[in-house]
Amino acid sequence: MSEAADGAALDRDAFLAALREDPVPALARVRDAARAGDVQAQMLYAQMLCEGRGVPRDAVEGLHWHTLAANSGHALAMNMVGRCHELGQGTPANAELAAAWYRKAAASGSLWGMYNFANLLATGRGVARDQAQAFALYRRAAEQGHAKSMNLVGRYYEEGWEVERDAASALDWYRRSAEAGDFRGQASYAAILTQRGEMDEAAAWLRRAEATGTLAFLEKLGAELAESPHAPLREIGARMRERARAAQAA
Repeated sequence: MSEAADGAALDRDAFLAALREDPVPALARVRDAARAGDVQAQMLYAQMLCEGRGVPRDAVEGLHWHTLAANSGHALAMNMVGRCHELGQGTPANAELAAAWYRKAAASGSLWGMYNFANLLATGRGVARDQAQAFALYRRAAEQGHAKSMNLVGRYYEEGWEVERDAASALDWYRRSAEAGDFRGQASYAAILTQRGEMDEAAAWLRRAEATGTLAFLEKLGAELAESPHAPLREIGARMRERARAAQAA
């Protein structure tokens, strides 16, 4: 690990590895670096506090450190401050403040900031609804490799929102999202492949979505697949629901 407290930037991957091996000295180092003004350390320390990783969970203190890093120009920290305000973590939920911070993060180049601000624009939460601007932000993030934005760009083309319907573009963006690892993109891509009769490939992508999807996603998609006329897809759907319910009961 680099000597952040002595002025060098704290290396995130090295820190996380040290935290897994021996959390006490790793925690002391990142906390000292954060207090000394290292912006990356402030961001890491904020994440630790928000997640309760290596320290007792403290969302209020986590938001404090995220805000310090954000005010120093850290784009991802700006996004995280917005996330805290959106979800009410360490502060009362406030969609308008969330939108303001997401806008700053997006303007500073954060792909997650673009995606999250686009989500609020698309739904009119905390900001005037603006589907055209939402699509532009999703597209901007997608073109820079943001997998979840790729899936939503595909959806705009499939549904004809703000653009002409374009099945080929929708398929291409869904494929790119799937290949980039987004479980929703994998499900979207599988749905199009199913429509095209490419059942083996569709099933393969659904199995990949099953491996990383959230429990709520697995429950919902599993219920949809239960109505499929294709037995292999019904089997995947049943397994998704079983997994979701087992996890919820644990």
